[in-house]
Amino acid sequence: MSDDIKVPGFASSELIAGLQSGFAKISESERKDLIKKTNGIFELQVTKDGQTATWTIDAKKTGSVYKGKATPKADVTLILADDVFVDLANEKASHHNPRFFSFSWTQSNHSIDIQLNGQKAFMTGKLKTRGNIMLATKLDNVLKVAKAKAKL
Repeated sequence: MSDDIKVPGFASSELIAGLQSGFAKISESERKDLIKKTNGIFELQVTKDGQTATWTIDAKKTGSVYKGKATPKADVTLILADDVFVDLANEKASHHNPRFFSFSWTQSNHSIDIQLNGQKAFMTGKLKTRGNIMLATKLDNVLKVAKAKAKL
């Protein structure tokens, strides 16, 4: 199952395979609850060395993760580099507030060190979106549920 979702050369493949595994372990009631709370289809277009890998997280109809373009059409498409996705998904976005789409910072000796996170990645052009940008903020909860089941 998870080998079919992998794209050679993309570090994101392992994370996506883990998410797919997590979604497979969600109970039917958890899946229905996730779909009700999220009601969205997310398409991830991840780039590396001039190539693009595409995955879809369906939290609107099926509650699943698969390789390829969204069918039906994605409500929001996230476009980012492989290393940026890995950093964000591995919670390197912020060690104080490890949310995929949150704004956080650390303060030491009166200087502010802003960590890379979804908002900063978006503002600096490392993360681009098409479609319903507000729905993108719900991706954090979707990833949290799947990661808990996959024990990522």
